[in-house]
Amino acid sequence: MATASTTPSSVPAMPSHMKAWAYTEHGKTTTVLKLNPNFPVPEPKSNQVLIKVVAAAINPIDYVKIEGRMVYEDAEQVPFPIVPGYDVAGVVVKVGSGVKKFKEGDEVYGMVEAKDVGSLAEYTTAQENGLDHKPPNLGFAEAAAIPLAIQTAYGALHKVGLSAGQSILVLGASGGVGSFVVQVAKHVFGASVVAATASTGKLELLKKLGVDMLIDYTKQNFEDLPEKFDVVYDAVGQSERASKAMKEGGKIVTIVPPGVSPAMVFILIPDDGTMLQKLRPYLESGKVVPVLDPKTPFPFSHTVEALSYLQTRRATGKVVIHPIP
Repeated sequence: MATASTTPSSVPAMPSHMKAWAYTEHGKTTTVLKLNPNFPVPEPKSNQVLIKVVAAAINPIDYVKIEGRMVYEDAEQVPFPIVPGYDVAGVVVKVGSGVKKFKEGDEVYGMVEAKDVGSLAEYTTAQENGLDHKPPNLGFAEAAAIPLAIQTAYGALHKVGLSAGQSILVLGASGGVGSFVVQVAKHVFGASVVAATASTGKLELLKKLGVDMLIDYTKQNFEDLPEKFDVVYDAVGQSERASKAMKEGGKIVTIVPPGVSPAMVFILIPDDGTMLQKLRPYLESGKVVPVLDPKTPFPFSHTVEALSYLQTRRATGKVVIHPIP
C-alpha cells in the first residue's frame, strides 16, 4: 500500500503552463493521448480551488471517453484539447473568491468535473463541494484511489436499498469499485452476508476485505449455487445472469450500462461532497481501505501504459498515477 508523500514546506511561484496528458481527437488511447509540456494552468472559478496534483487514479470511463464510446454530462461541449482524469489528491494552491471550506496548503482529495481540466496534469481545478480534506492516515496515492470508486459503491447500494441484515452478492469484487462495494456493504450498510466473485488468485484479497462467501468464477457459476441473495451488485456487466442469483423480491444494480431488466443501472453523478464526508470515519478508522493494484503506482510518464493495463480488466483494485511532477 502506498505511503504518504511529503508536502512542500512552501508553495512555489505559480507557473502559467504545465505538463498535462491531453487528446485532440477521439481514438485509441495509445495513439491519441499525448503529453503536452506546455498546457495552460487553469484558473479556478469562484467556487473552485486550484490543486497541485500529487496523485491521480484512472478509471474505465477515462479510456471510454478518450475513444469516444460514451460521453457523460455535458462533456460534448468541452473543446479539444481535453485532459482526462476524475480522481485527484493534492494540495490547494489557490482558492476562488467564494470558497469557504479550504485554504492554501490544505491536503485534499475528490473528483474533478468532466467539463474542467482533468487530474492527469500537474494542476487541476475542482469545485469546493466535490472535495474533502484528505484523511491524515492515508497517503496521496491511497487517497486518489478512493473518490469515484467509493461513491459509485455507496451510491448504487443506496439506490438499490441495501439494508442491515440483508445478503449481497458482488460480481467483480476485486476491481476498483467491487473492492469498495464488499467493504461498504458490510461496514456501512450492515449486510449480514457478503458473497463475491473473483478469479482464484484474488480470493485471498477478498477474504482479507471481509467477504463471507468466496466464489471462484473460474470454477463455479454463481447462478448455479443454491444460495440466493437480497441484492446483487454487478460491476462487470453480467446483469442477465445476475437475475438467477437473486431471491424472490430481491434487487439487482449494475454499473455497466445498458443492463438487462430487472437490473437498475447506476451512473455516478457528482454530488455535493457529502458522500466522502459521510464515509470519512470508516476510512480514518481503517474499516474501509483503498486497494491499490500491485503494479501501482505508475509514474506520470507512464500514464498511457497505465491506461492500457487498466483496459485489460486484469487490475486488482485501483490503478494510480504517482508522483505527478
